[in-house]
Amino acid sequence: MEPSSPLVSNESTAPLSPKEAAGRESVKFIKSGQVVGLGTGSTVEWFLVALAERIQKEGLEVRGVPTSTATAERAKDLGIPISSLEQDPVLDVTVDGADEVDPAFRLIKGGGGALLREKIVANSAQKVVIVIGAGKKVETLGSTFLLPVEVIPFGYQVTELQIADIGCQPFLRTLENGEAFITDNGNYIFDCQFDGGIENPEEAHSLLSQLPGVAENGIFLDLCDVVVEGLEGGETVVEEK
Repeated sequence: MEPSSPLVSNESTAPLSPKEAAGRESVKFIKSGQVVGLGTGSTVEWFLVALAERIQKEGLEVRGVPTSTATAERAKDLGIPISSLEQDPVLDVTVDGADEVDPAFRLIKGGGGALLREKIVANSAQKVVIVIGAGKKVETLGSTFLLPVEVIPFGYQVTELQIADIGCQPFLRTLENGEAFITDNGNYIFDCQFDGGIENPEEAHSLLSQLPGVAENGIFLDLCDVVVEGLEGGETVVEEK
């Protein structure tokens, strides 16, 4: 007799990874009848899987508003009904990831390149749940992750100089072939290094927002209500603001 699949065996015995643990825990915030913002990223992937499981097993009725084309395609593959902000301008809850979270629930987002749409969707939600794996909590934003800033292509070299003037070093995000990374909105991204981190996130956000070539920056202020952190061993910690 052939032995049972090790994948099936491991699913029931091995602890969940921090990302999977956080993603699966966050689905508990979803109720039937809700319109749900669907974030982007590797931790959100597990939320999508868990949400699809609830739809299939419980008959959960939801509509999802994706923050990226990649999330939209994945949600469709999983059988999650898709909506849009045009159809549903007010969301009940959004579940998304983050690259950094500080003690005041301020975030850096945009590692996946979807920061503009993520911020629009988060602003449309009555509750924002952030799912993170290990190592994402920091004392100072920008201390472990570069700040993504989405800029329009026209005159981007000028915008780069203006970004640098606020006290950081911007690096144009590129693909492996050396070409510029293009967002779903057709824009570029500068990943910006602040020596010692971002001392005043509110000021940095304000200064970046005033630059005409900047479409959006990855500092998220007052846009996080709950943080679900996955830990080694498959446990989770849930903190509410």
